[in-house]
Amino acid sequence: MTPFKTIRARAEKRKGGPKALEKLLPAKPDLKRLARLGDDRILAEMTKRVFCAGFAWSVIDSRWDGFEDAFLHFQPATLTFQPEDYWEGLLADARIVRNGAKIMSVRDNAAFVQDIAKEHGSFGKFLAKWPSSDEIGLLDLLTRRGSRLGGNTGQMLLRFVGWDGFVTSKDVVACLRNAGLDIAEEVKSKGDLAKVQAQFNAWAEETGLPYTYLSRICALSVGDVKGK
Repeated sequence: MTPFKTIRARAEKRKGGPKALEKLLPAKPDLKRLARLGDDRILAEMTKRVFCAGFAWSVIDSRWDGFEDAFLHFQPATLTFQPEDYWEGLLADARIVRNGAKIMSVRDNAAFVQDIAKEHGSFGKFLAKWPSSDEIGLLDLLTRRGSRLGGNTGQMLLRFVGWDGFVTSKDVVACLRNAGLDIAEEVKSKGDLAKVQAQFNAWAEETGLPYTYLSRICALSVGDVKGK
């Protein structure tokens, strides 16, 4: 496998040097901040990622204040006690995107967030304790216990709440394949995900960098994207 220093050097060359590349990197993951994140904000981000899947993100963003109001500011305990007519009413609520399956995922995920919070103190505390070396285990849990949180949606949820992990975007996968990893062009199988996890674990040990940095630098080393 290609050592990460070679990938980073390629990204630096493509983006105008070391300092230019550093400006494109996200803030360093902050586990203390993540542990303090309220369950309502976790559920809000789950909802945003679910609704953004297969839809223009800009449309969801432009309507987000309406989502906050319609979904009672994403308080899990409040949502889980709402009667059926509340959820039926959302199907006609012009403040949100009226997709029935996605609307009902909010109710299911409110219960999911509550269950995890009862087990660990809060969902943020749960995430903060989960090791980056086992992202595939966390993604599996999101898929099994959450609603519509599988695949890329789960990865983007983790990225947006500030958990330190990789994202198997098109450019990240291209970088990994170019580095010699035997995976498909679209990483969907558990076998391919395990290979990706093992490679990021190796690069993390090699460099000491956060997984988020490794993923972003990997993406910036190929193609013409802004980075994932």
